[in-house]
Amino acid sequence: MGAIIDALTELQHEHGHLRSGDLEALAARLGVPLYRIEGLVSFYPHFRREPPPRVEVALCRDVSCRLAGGRDFCARARQALASVPGVSVREVSCIGRCDTAPAAAINEHPVHAADLAALVARASEAPAAAAAITEGPAPTRRWASDPYGSEDERYGVLASLRARGASAEEIIQTLKDSGLRGMGGAGFPTGLKWEVVRKEPARPKYIVCNADESEPGTFKDRLVLDELPHLMLEGMAIAALVIGAEEGIVFIRHEYGPERARLARALDEARRRGALGKDALGKDRPFDVRIAVSPGGYILGEETALLECLEDRRGEPRNKPPYPGQRGLYGQPTLLNNVETLSYVPIILKEGPEAWKARGVRGATGLKFIALSGDVERPGVYQVPMGTTIGELVALAGGTRDGKPILAIAPGGASSNFLHGDAVDAPLDFKALAERGSMLGSGAVLVVAEGGDIVDLAANVVAFFRNESCGKCVPCRVGTEKAVTMLERAVEGRGSKRHLALLPELAETLAETSICGLGQVAIAPFLSVMRTFEGEVRARFTEE
Repeated sequence: MGAIIDALTELQHEHGHLRSGDLEALAARLGVPLYRIEGLVSFYPHFRREPPPRVEVALCRDVSCRLAGGRDFCARARQALASVPGVSVREVSCIGRCDTAPAAAINEHPVHAADLAALVARASEAPAAAAAITEGPAPTRRWASDPYGSEDERYGVLASLRARGASAEEIIQTLKDSGLRGMGGAGFPTGLKWEVVRKEPARPKYIVCNADESEPGTFKDRLVLDELPHLMLEGMAIAALVIGAEEGIVFIRHEYGPERARLARALDEARRRGALGKDALGKDRPFDVRIAVSPGGYILGEETALLECLEDRRGEPRNKPPYPGQRGLYGQPTLLNNVETLSYVPIILKEGPEAWKARGVRGATGLKFIALSGDVERPGVYQVPMGTTIGELVALAGGTRDGKPILAIAPGGASSNFLHGDAVDAPLDFKALAERGSMLGSGAVLVVAEGGDIVDLAANVVAFFRNESCGKCVPCRVGTEKAVTMLERAVEGRGSKRHLALLPELAETLAETSICGLGQVAIAPFLSVMRTFEGEVRARFTEE
């Protein structure tokens, strides 16, 4: 992170909030105008200007938690906590704990909120007692994508590549042959992306790992950070070997406190093993990684907004081209991959591209981490062969809650189009889901059982995008607000027929004129519900 945002984060950690006098002193110390600092403070939601309460309870209001607790969960929790002295309650956007929905945090420490009585009891404790619940024992599970049988073997792929002097071209070709694609949503071929950055002549070059997954229902990278951080770090080091970078950055959302602690320990381990440090890529070929903590906002998952934040600016997406591979961080060639993508690199290079492809089923290639939430018995992260059907995934989770039939499925996160419940035969694969009219997206499957209010849930998704819009694009800033106003009336059964006809036109305008993917897809999930559940939707838009 840049000097300004780092300093603001430290000031808030020290005082609990950002005081005017401290901001003036910071501006003088860094030699920057005060308005620039105020612009950052007003943009990023994690920064606060007022003193915090003794205990602050944050309650998630987004789709997975809304489905788990009902639309009145936040209201019930607020009422239950109203009599607890010194406690403030606020609703927040997704905090990445959809597997324990309805999710909450006490003084920024995640807690399970399903039991209101337990939530009240924990909120009544001293803040230090609430903090003590964040970390459990070290994970011991084995995952199919981890090529190492023991901790002593870790970083062996990097060591082997260095020892035999593997060429960058060989590594890139192996990734191309494997068919590995970006697992953050766009699905761009990984080998091709690495090749583009390698061919850029400018120096220095950077590697940024995007660990800022913030879309409702999406939390699979959190598990990789927690249980397989060595694979992600080794993937970053191998990427540095290929493109010629000396510095890597893991950009992690601030809500992932326990995972950040595990990552910090993994960085120490990597340095002890020589996988990071002054000779990490060979004699006098340094590479190291630092952690940058996001000051908040879903928009920072967009790669250019993330780069703006790292450069001490408001996280507003850039116009493209140029692309980050050409001109990224500080105007230099920058490779951006997400956590899951980088974690697959060691096993592909160890076992070979054919072995990786053979792990898929139904013509798909490789493995996939899927975050599963909603009306299933055991929400969580599952690693499955790419091409596994949605129905098979749900079966792994013990089926639907109470054995109810499936009404609807969002197969790729909140931004993906909803499919009818009979799409359980759809394979989890880029091409297969695109043919069904949706996408694999961020690797998140949301299951809605019969009895769920699909109109309310789809409207909630649009409200999330409205809440998280950075405001740079007028169509996105204004259009999402208008869409939410229309849909709020519809949820209450007072929707206008005229508005129902306007929503597709509004969605088309946002898709064609918004700079980034947020505005381009903000209304699309609701339109998919309009197509798939036409009767249920029209029943909410009855007024002339």
